[in-house]
Order: sequence, then C-alpha cells, then structure tokens
Amino acid sequence: MVSDFKSRVGEGWRLALREVLERARALGPRAVLAFDLDSTLFDNRPRQARILREFGVSVSQQALGLCEPRHWDSGFDMRGAMRNCGLSEPEVEAHFAAARTFWLERFFTSDYCVDDTVVPGAAAFTRAVVEAGAHLVYVTGRHEGMRAGTESCMRRHGLAVPDDARVHLLMKPRPEDDDDAFKREAHARLGSWGTLIAAFDNEPTHVNDYARRFPDARVIHLATDHSGRPVPLLETIVSVPHFDPDA
Repeated sequence: MVSDFKSRVGEGWRLALREVLERARALGPRAVLAFDLDSTLFDNRPRQARILREFGVSVSQQALGLCEPRHWDSGFDMRGAMRNCGLSEPEVEAHFAAARTFWLERFFTSDYCVDDTVVPGAAAFTRAVVEAGAHLVYVTGRHEGMRAGTESCMRRHGLAVPDDARVHLLMKPRPEDDDDAFKREAHARLGSWGTLIAAFDNEPTHVNDYARRFPDARVIHLATDHSGRPVPLLETIVSVPHFDPDA
C-alpha cells in the first residue's frame, strides 16, 4: 500500500504507539480506543486482486486473470491496477466500466472480505489493548452484511474479536449509508464505554473528525492508502506506517 502521506511519518511514530498503550494500561476499563478496519488494520489488496482476477477470467483477459496484490499499489485505483497487470490504455478503458460493476457486486461482501490480510503488527496491537483492560471499538464503514466475514477474518489473523464486553464492532446498518456520516454518529457512542484516549484511521477526513471531537485523545493516521480526497491532515495528528515497532 502506498500513500502521498508516507513522507509525513516521523521518527517518533513508535513512541506514539507505546504511549497509547501505556495510557491504556493506566486507565484500564475507563479507556476507549477506536480503530478503523480497511487500510488501518486490514490490508484489502488480496481481496481487490481476487476480484480483478475473477473478472479477467470471466472476460478471457489473461493479464487480469493473473492479477496479484502488488498490482494494487495506489489504493482503490482500479485503472492503475489494470495498467500494472499489463493492459494498454485502450484496453483499460475498454474493460473498466464492466470491471467496476463486477467489483461493486463483490467487494462489500462477507464472501470476499475473508481474503484480507493484516497490516504489520495490527493483530498484536489490538490484543495488547485488550490485555491492558481497555475497551477496543472497531468503527468501520463496512455494513452489517459483512459482519460474519469480518469476524472470521479477525479470528484467522489473530485480531481481538468482538465479544460485547471489551471488544465492540460498530458497522453501518446498510451498504448505502454514507461512511462519513456514520462515523460521526458512531463517535457519539464511544462515550458509553468510557473516555476515548486514542483513535486510528487511514482516511484524513475521519482522523480530522476525531481530532476535532476529541481534542484530548491521541489521533493516529495510518499512512497506507486512502480515498484520494484532497484533505490535509491537522497538525496534531501523528502518521504511522503500521503497528510493528520492530519493522
């Protein structure tokens, strides 16, 4: 995954993550930490690659049938992935509309999100939050129809799994609900579990919303990929490349 925010990652990012866990341990059950899923804890490039491969097979386009996660090096840029697979510009444009429809029918489903892998260190970090006694709340733009696949993927990769006690999963009721509006509404629910001390997200709009609503929390931006909207990050926000302090 790449991002135009990669250069924003400073030398102190590991310290920021350690400090978050230290505060979680100090506050225990009074602490709440919020995490986005896609491109924050999960790497969904394998899901993207599978869909494009299946599309390639369906239209007898051999190059797309060989798509790999590495070809998705610009977030959700399907045209870029198709070029990376070896298609010419005319071929990209000839297939794009159908490929986009094919993608929309599959990407937001439990059957496909099970292919996701995890951002380095993400699983261990979520477990450390739970071991600290804090509440961990996943706040995601995924909809309820993806809950089964999402939780299955969490189990497979060792993330803390929702238990309705210390670990919670907030999802959009319907696929058509707006991500930004849903996340802002979800912010109001976080206080029911305690005090938000940290929030993690890859979308500049969402991390900025956290920073404005929770000025005393440490808001951390994952410099992985994002929607491409030209939204600058607030100065108080720390950018990290992943969760692995040894990488």
